[in-house]
Amino acid sequence: MSDTGRAREVVATRLQRKGETESRSAECELHEDSPNLINKEENSEANKLPLGDEVQTGTTDNVKETELMTSSCKTNTFNSGNRSHDCLAEEKALATEHKPPEDVSKALENKIVESISGLHFVNVSVVEMTLSEGDSYSENIVNRTVTSKSDLISGVYEGGMKIWECTFDLIKYLEDHDIDLEGKSVLDLGCGAGLLGILALKRKAKEVHFQDYNSTVIGEITLPNALANCDIDEFSECSEEEHSLKRQRKSKSKAGLLSKCRFFSGEWSQFMRLMQNEVPPKKYDIILTSETIYNPDYYNALHDVFQNLLAKNGTVYLATKSHYFGVGGGVHVFETFVKKKEVFCIKTLKVYDDGLQRQLLSLFHENKVC
Repeated sequence: MSDTGRAREVVATRLQRKGETESRSAECELHEDSPNLINKEENSEANKLPLGDEVQTGTTDNVKETELMTSSCKTNTFNSGNRSHDCLAEEKALATEHKPPEDVSKALENKIVESISGLHFVNVSVVEMTLSEGDSYSENIVNRTVTSKSDLISGVYEGGMKIWECTFDLIKYLEDHDIDLEGKSVLDLGCGAGLLGILALKRKAKEVHFQDYNSTVIGEITLPNALANCDIDEFSECSEEEHSLKRQRKSKSKAGLLSKCRFFSGEWSQFMRLMQNEVPPKKYDIILTSETIYNPDYYNALHDVFQNLLAKNGTVYLATKSHYFGVGGGVHVFETFVKKKEVFCIKTLKVYDDGLQRQLLSLFHENKVC
């Protein structure tokens, strides 16, 4: 069994035990004091914080939220056992900027860092184990994905804790074709682990913005990954003791690469409006995105981000499976959608036929030669 499988098995066992304990507790309370139990149930919702509202002790000044929120709960929710709870999650999918901690070493505490193709990233299984008892972002996405047995819960969790295989296709393409990222403003949209944006940093991008739906993903995975790549390179060959000492020394000053980064969570339309409200409105030379066309319900929001945030001569690089079974999205459906909008040219860059078919696409404004 893989590390991820073992981690999820442990989480599932904890959830089962937790559920049994809560069930026994509720039975006792019901027999002992039924009126009190009813009062507690009536007041429980009032005592809950809405999903998407972050509470981070001591870091209030480091978090910037828009006051924008989605107007209603319109998107169908997969694997939902509590409709009102999931509607609340969508309504509170605010665009939030997350600031790195002043002491970068703290973001990597209790993390195991691995490497592939010269990129450093935290072991997601270990993060899941840590978060199985609940997280500080009030999203509780690990427990909810284990309970629902799904990597996607629409409007609640959009898969950001998993590094999807098409990400590596795009990384290889950018390197093999020596795509020019130097001096560019880059957006890693639906970033998850943030490996595409981190590659852009290493290829001398002027700035890189990372965006994912979930605050938990940004805080526990994306930000630590960026910090690891900004911090680890200079002493990756050191012993563990030297590694710790050098990290403590370097954490006292800001890493150069990190100063080029900004991190955001929230729904795409909210993120887009946040960027449009900046002075001047934000535009990106390059948008990198992987496995974000799985659900046709999101195409309007995704297209709006491309249309409003991509610079006039910019390019979108999109990695995707040819078809997403059970969800309905895929290359043909997305290409048809884009062509009907008549805003972008869309081209196929590469097709991978090993295993489940995958493709790399590019989009650019029609003012460029299609």
